Order: sequence, then C-alpha cells, then structure tokens
Amino acid sequence: MDLRLAGKVALVTAASRGLGKAIAAELSREGADVVMCSRNKDNIERAAHDIAEETGGRVIPVTGDVSRLDDIQSVVSRVQQAYGKLDVLVCNAGGPPGGPFESFDDAAWQSAFETNLLSVVRLVRECLPLMKDNGGRILAVASSSVKVPIPGLILSNVMRSGVAGLMKTLANELAPYDILVNTVCPGRIATDRVAELDAAKAEQNGMSLESVKREMEGQIPLKRYGKPEEFAKVVAFLASEANSYMTGSTLMIDGGMVQAL
Repeated sequence: MDLRLAGKVALVTAASRGLGKAIAAELSREGADVVMCSRNKDNIERAAHDIAEETGGRVIPVTGDVSRLDDIQSVVSRVQQAYGKLDVLVCNAGGPPGGPFESFDDAAWQSAFETNLLSVVRLVRECLPLMKDNGGRILAVASSSVKVPIPGLILSNVMRSGVAGLMKTLANELAPYDILVNTVCPGRIATDRVAELDAAKAEQNGMSLESVKREMEGQIPLKRYGKPEEFAKVVAFLASEANSYMTGSTLMIDGGMVQAL
C-alpha cells in the first residue's frame, strides 16, 4: 500500500530512542521529511544520522524538552523555518516514574502533568497554525493503561488517560479542518522503558528478569513482546493519507494483551 507520505512533513517528539525513534524511522522510510526532537543534543543528532543513513531521507534533529513551553515553541519554529507547514504531529514523551500513590508529592504530580499531558496540549496548540490550512494527522502515544490501569504506574495511568480524553475531544473540534486525531497505546513493546519496568518488578518481587518476562509474555495472546518497528508501522498508517476516515480512536497495539472491549 502506498501511504502517500512522500513530501509530507512530520514532527516526532522524544525521538532519540524507543518508540519515538522507530516512528521517525518508519515515517522517513515512507518518504516523509522528519523533524525529530529530544532533550539530549548528542542523542537526537545520532538518532537522526542513523535514520538518514538508512532511509536516505531528510531528517532534522532539534533539541527540546516537551515539558517546557519555550522549548516546544523553539521546535515548532524550526519546523516553520524549514518547511513552512506541518502535515503530521506525533506527540510522544518518556513515561513518569513508577510507584504507589503515597510515594508521590505535588512536585512529582506536576512533573508528570507537564511532561505527559500538558506537553500534548502545548504541542497541538503550537502546531495548529501550521496544519489548519492543509489538514493533517495528529497522534499521541499513550499506553494500554488508558483501558486497564497498570499497577504501580499511577502517574502514567492518570496522565495517559487524560491524553486519550484530550485527543477524543480534539477529533471533534479539528475535523472541520480535515485534521484526523488518534491515540496509539503500546502494550509490552521491547523498549528500554519496558526493560526498566521489568527490572524494577524483578527486584521488587525477588524474581529473575527472565521470570518476569515469561510471566508478562504469558498474558499476551501472541506470547511475545512487540517490536518498536511493528508499533511504528501502525502509526505510519494512521499518519498517512491512506488513513482518510479514522479519527477519534484509541488503538491498542499490544498483541491482544488488553482484554477490555
């Protein structure tokens, strides 16, 4: 299938590794011009170089922390300077720390809010002027926890659910501009973040890392963790013109792990 992404401009945040990098790479493979950002200058430049070498596409690395409004404005300004438009926005951010409710103070809640929820609000608000004239696609990377909360990840559970609510509302408000808005929710995808969560669970429960992984794989009908590339292919379709009628959806990309309807 031709996704018709050639000549489109995409912005992917938190893209130096994991799901963000996989998404940026897949969009570049499909012909999009990609602007990718992350907090660490060396990491994002290395990731952009890797993708450009593989795909032969134009990839622009930008340093920016999505928890900071001025950084978001700087990143969007770079997109405007380079292309004067934006067709695809992928809102991604690293997950907040794990732990029970009583372990987090106001500062922890505020940090999670700014990084994982307010960042999406700000990114959409700042990018809309570059998208409204020509339409486009907005995607937010959330978590399977928007359907079934994950024990020990209360900050993520709350903020990711807020993102899903925001995106569902935006799908209605932005439809007149031909902007399609969807939320994509990874399950157990083999990223550094999931490896860290598995390691924390192993330490907390006195288990080996291998035992934790086997236990988690046993809860997935496909009996394995997903690959970042598999997740990215779904995102690329939703970001493309091949997707012309899907908006306001919250998609589980989880190998069938979430049993909720």
